[in-house]
Amino acid sequence: MQHWICVTCGTQFSASQEPPRECPICLDQRQYVGHQGQQWTTMDAMSAEGRSNTLKHHEPHLLGIGTTPKFAIGQRGLLVRSEHGNVLWDCISYLDDETYETVKDLGGISAIAISHPHYYSSMVEWARRFDAKIYLHANDQQWVMRPDERIIFWTGETQQLPGDITLIRLGGHFPGGTVLHWPQGAEGKGALLSGDIITVVADNRWVSFMYSYPNLIPLPASEIQRMRNTIAPYTFDRIYAAWFEAIVPQDAHDAVMRSADRYIEALQTVLPVRQG
Repeated sequence: MQHWICVTCGTQFSASQEPPRECPICLDQRQYVGHQGQQWTTMDAMSAEGRSNTLKHHEPHLLGIGTTPKFAIGQRGLLVRSEHGNVLWDCISYLDDETYETVKDLGGISAIAISHPHYYSSMVEWARRFDAKIYLHANDQQWVMRPDERIIFWTGETQQLPGDITLIRLGGHFPGGTVLHWPQGAEGKGALLSGDIITVVADNRWVSFMYSYPNLIPLPASEIQRMRNTIAPYTFDRIYAAWFEAIVPQDAHDAVMRSADRYIEALQTVLPVRQG
């Protein structure tokens, strides 16, 4: 029996003798099935391929963890450290002994919180190894491919975690799309850990929002306005999105506000049609 992992999205499934016939997450229009068709791997196979995890200290008490060579979507997790217990934000598919020992020496993991189903990855593997609870928004419960008693499905608009951390249901990409507000981040000015519910674009003075990133399906203006209004009361100077380089280093709150305004204006502007 193996816990098969989808090569395209990185999601680990409940144990089975043979790999699943298909990955429901990749069949959804917010993701895709690779050009080579549905492919599967396992944790052991990833190890045999020579994969490892890269760890990077973004700032005091914030550690990024990502797999090398890049696997699946390529996101990195973020370990938020505090004296009240460490929280792993988002998750990755690969976990080896070296990563386990390093994180254990830093205080381990008390809780795992994940922005949306594309980053559920091997969350249960991580939770069992570190004896941690997993916090997912109940609106996305249907996308859990490896159920486990460690998963807590929270409801409503916010969920408090140790270390003065707040999970905020922002929606957008998924109904339960979540961001993490960390008031102690950015030298006490506050940081937002956003996955790609809010994504940092090439010009990192700006962010954007999408329903489907690989298929370039936008969100409606009304949803962006709701997201803007939801996050506006929170104080944060920095954003850490889903990848190592995806960071708004300063003035992040303003970046979200004006980026949402720009997005809404673009959707509501009728472009002229050229004749001839």
